[in-house]
Amino acid sequence: MGNECLFSSIEKLAKDFDAIRWQYLALPPGSRREKTQLWPGDPSEEIMICVYKGRRLHELFHRQDFFFFNFAYEGDYGALSSRFDNRITVQSGECYIGQPYAGYAIDAQNEEEIVIVGVLIQTQAFFKTFFHVLSANSKLFHFFLNPQINEYSDEYIHLKFDDAFSVRRLLELMIVEYASPQKNTQDVLKSLALALMMQVARQYTRSNPTAETAAPAERIVAYIGEHFDSVTLGEVAAHFSYHPNYVSTLLSKEIGKSFSALVLEQRMERAAALLRGTKLPISEISALLGYSNNSNFFKAFRGYYHLSPREFCVDKTE
Repeated sequence: MGNECLFSSIEKLAKDFDAIRWQYLALPPGSRREKTQLWPGDPSEEIMICVYKGRRLHELFHRQDFFFFNFAYEGDYGALSSRFDNRITVQSGECYIGQPYAGYAIDAQNEEEIVIVGVLIQTQAFFKTFFHVLSANSKLFHFFLNPQINEYSDEYIHLKFDDAFSVRRLLELMIVEYASPQKNTQDVLKSLALALMMQVARQYTRSNPTAETAAPAERIVAYIGEHFDSVTLGEVAAHFSYHPNYVSTLLSKEIGKSFSALVLEQRMERAAALLRGTKLPISEISALLGYSNNSNFFKAFRGYYHLSPREFCVDKTE
């Protein structure tokens, strides 16, 4: 990628950023809730790339109805997080990841020019595109899903990347693509954003490692959770250099559940979360969880929860 192309793309998006008309939900007079920022791009876009370039940026403390990934491309910037009095510093090469409805505001004032690259993703597209990457790590999965269940959650992720070069490269490709859109630009952005989220998941796992002292049975359960959509007993045994019979016996003795019961539990936990927290069709949820057809998913779900998926959704909203 030529530097001239990248620099001109950054300048274009920085100029576009100044022209964005940020819209907020109207709140009742006297409401104690923060304003909620609406999707600022074209409704047909599922991913939007924003670039801020300057020395001072003071946003109204707000929440938003989309996911966002803000990367300190050049220089450090301040951010008000979760609550208006919780200020953190996002240093160059670090990122701030926010959920829908989590409180946030950029509060930057620098002598040197800073550049912040933002990747904004509409909620439903986020789960469709990144589910498999995120669900492999239970904590990460629930971080992203929690605001869909608890509208005013107060969480964020602040990451420093071991491999900042790869992250910067992905963002640069996204900047150039979005600055000069073509017919398939959104598809290209999805692919690049998927690679970006894989970097996020990798770094998040490194930053929150599983204790090395965990018992073998616990490590096996963690592995099942990372590969719940396709894992087999033989695969688990081979990964840990155990005999399949030994794995079955160990799980039954230490966890009190069979291998198949643990796989089902992992799938059903995610099924319930997706049914409660997203508007994805049941057929798509079934496919995301590794079921070859809807009937198998319906049968497994009813057997586990004693309700059909549709009955479960109604029950949880009452």
